[in-house]
Amino acid sequence: MVERRPEGRPTARRIVLGSQLRRLREAAEITRGEAGYRIRGSESKISRMELGRVGFKERDVADLLAMYGVTDPEEVGEYLQMVKESNNPGWWHRYGDLMPNWLQDFVGLEESASRIQTYELQFVPGLMQTEDYVRAIVSHGRPDIRTAEQERRVKLRMDRQKVLHRADAPKLWAVVDESVLHRPIGGPKVLREQIDYLLEITRLPNITLQVVPYGLSGYAAEGAFTMMRFAEPELPDLVYIEHLTGALYLDRLEEIEQYSRVVDRLTVDAETPNRTRQLLSKRRAEL
Repeated sequence: MVERRPEGRPTARRIVLGSQLRRLREAAEITRGEAGYRIRGSESKISRMELGRVGFKERDVADLLAMYGVTDPEEVGEYLQMVKESNNPGWWHRYGDLMPNWLQDFVGLEESASRIQTYELQFVPGLMQTEDYVRAIVSHGRPDIRTAEQERRVKLRMDRQKVLHRADAPKLWAVVDESVLHRPIGGPKVLREQIDYLLEITRLPNITLQVVPYGLSGYAAEGAFTMMRFAEPELPDLVYIEHLTGALYLDRLEEIEQYSRVVDRLTVDAETPNRTRQLLSKRRAEL
């Protein structure tokens, strides 16, 4: 696995715009070198633009559209609006001082996903955590000692969860190891409230939760990961793996196929959603 550098990570909007510019260029039978010369750039710059790995300038896109034969004012206006949107910072920009670039990229892609599949071995998935559960994590087990920075981190996590309640909310399919239900993050009271919330949120039609029982734990996957799919056909599926000092973004076909098989194995090994709710209720009663 190769770590993808954060400065080269494309955003969803940039990928869509870049792919559309590529199709226009190819339809006009213009090479990347010719297009680069038109905007006082290089073939490499056009390649990075078409992959969504750099920001867009309105002047460059306008020049390219003219070169590609796009002259209708309304159509040109739509593309230039896409440029503005691709360069606009998301709501999470105000938390930029708390988030490394690789995490900002993930939140942006999370906002654009149509389906999110996640596997967790240690914690309840971030999009399903309660406020006190988050607070226990960000405070390293000392929620009684609150700082302004910690509270902003809690607020960031809560704001991220709003994506699940939009009109066009993505489908979230979460698989967790059974040990997650027994790890007393924040203490019994916090864990009990967290389980109550899981019972509540899994009633939503776009959210599914499955628990992998102890007997099958560890066989399908060695670590936590998140797999995202996007509505735009130009966007490839993406696997996100976070570690202590960064993250991996995997998008090669062979990587996606391997993780897709892992997801299939996990959903087979795990208890059904209905059985999972029964396990949650049982565990809640024990606390």
